[in-house]
Amino acid sequence: MAKLKFDPQQLAVDAIAGEPPVPAERLHAAWLRARFANPPRWQHEKPDEAVLSTRPQPTPAAVLVPLIERADGLHVLLTLRTDHLTDHAGQISFPGGRAEDYDDGAIDTALRETEEEIGLHRRYIEVLGVLPDYLTGTGYRVTPVVGLVLPPFELNPDANEVAEIFEVPLAFLMDGANHQRLYFDLPEGGRRSFYAMPFQRYFVWGATAGMLRNLFHFLRA
Repeated sequence: MAKLKFDPQQLAVDAIAGEPPVPAERLHAAWLRARFANPPRWQHEKPDEAVLSTRPQPTPAAVLVPLIERADGLHVLLTLRTDHLTDHAGQISFPGGRAEDYDDGAIDTALRETEEEIGLHRRYIEVLGVLPDYLTGTGYRVTPVVGLVLPPFELNPDANEVAEIFEVPLAFLMDGANHQRLYFDLPEGGRRSFYAMPFQRYFVWGATAGMLRNLFHFLRA
């Protein structure tokens, strides 16, 4: 599938998802540990079929969904990718990347890539579990690995890959009122839709927003 050149922030909002927020009592480390230890039946969202229909054999990858324990509650750590990267340049993403043959599964990939990308060592991370794989339009099958991170910790971002590191309150991201639905028309016909979760000057969208939607459903179930 050819790369699409557009600015997602210039697209009109088609709809607001609008589901009620995840209850505040669920947005705590102890509750999250229990939920991942005994997950309920739940339905995750799949990427738009317009993307899947033109997909080559996907490349395995994994990302860390880092939940930072702050005094005012849990925050999600995100990165702004540099503009010159081949895939997802200039976009907001979780730390992570493609799997290597020497990785011991998706969790190992996520932890290794996180340390390489932002300098967050795995000793600071308590892995809670994984969410369903997410297929991206760039040909990756991404496993989201959810982990708790307890400060203090050190970060040393790779300047070649990471332009900025920032945090967003988990409560903001786990509220359907903050989940926008946008779309664009495909050159070959049809339409692709995706989610966006704008926060202050940051525009969280695409695969990152899609994985956050699945976390949202998982915590609401």
